[in-house]
Amino acid sequence: MKQNKFNLAISGGLLCITLLGSCSKDPLRNMTNEESRIYISNYDSTVHFSDYATFNIPDSVAVINNGKLEKRTLTETDAAFIEAVKNNMDLRGYRLVANNEHPDLGVNISRVFNSQTGIISYPSYWGYYGHFWDPYYWGYGGYDYYFPYVSYSVYQIREGALSIDMVDLKNAGSDKKIEGVWNGLIRGEAIFDASTAASQVKTLFDQSPYIVTGSMH
Repeated sequence: MKQNKFNLAISGGLLCITLLGSCSKDPLRNMTNEESRIYISNYDSTVHFSDYATFNIPDSVAVINNGKLEKRTLTETDAAFIEAVKNNMDLRGYRLVANNEHPDLGVNISRVFNSQTGIISYPSYWGYYGHFWDPYYWGYGGYDYYFPYVSYSVYQIREGALSIDMVDLKNAGSDKKIEGVWNGLIRGEAIFDASTAASQVKTLFDQSPYIVTGSMH
């Protein structure tokens, strides 16, 4: 039976915050971008990565907004992440081949964005602050202070993550379905940065030592 297993790695700085709490007076405010990042990897435990020898990766990165593919891009940052994945796959013994050479593994990189919208109402807000605006000040003793309408504020939160997906092309079924064998996810501050792409991808691979060809054993 297939099982999925996942690892979660948090930078040393954040781990210190979680366990010790008193590392600094206000640790959440003083975290660096690196300390804010969370690395999660998930894989099919029934898969033997040593059975694969070659891989292919597209020359662009998918941009996914709220679950829908918006476009594919190749910015400087995209290129840095693609190169970092290639380098780590090479270090694990996998050979990059063209798509028409029937690679064993397919690797895809995506920038994933999710937006959430909400509404906040302020009826209690005005009722509370009405006590500080005394109608007596304007000579209207005995009058109640209120607003004849309810005020609303609309907010939107946009979150981004970088996802690296590895799929089994070697055993693609006749039903046209391709199974995923590994996924790495990076969340946190300033993750879409070309200068840190190599270190971020390395962290994901470091917590996934099982990704290695048979020739490396």
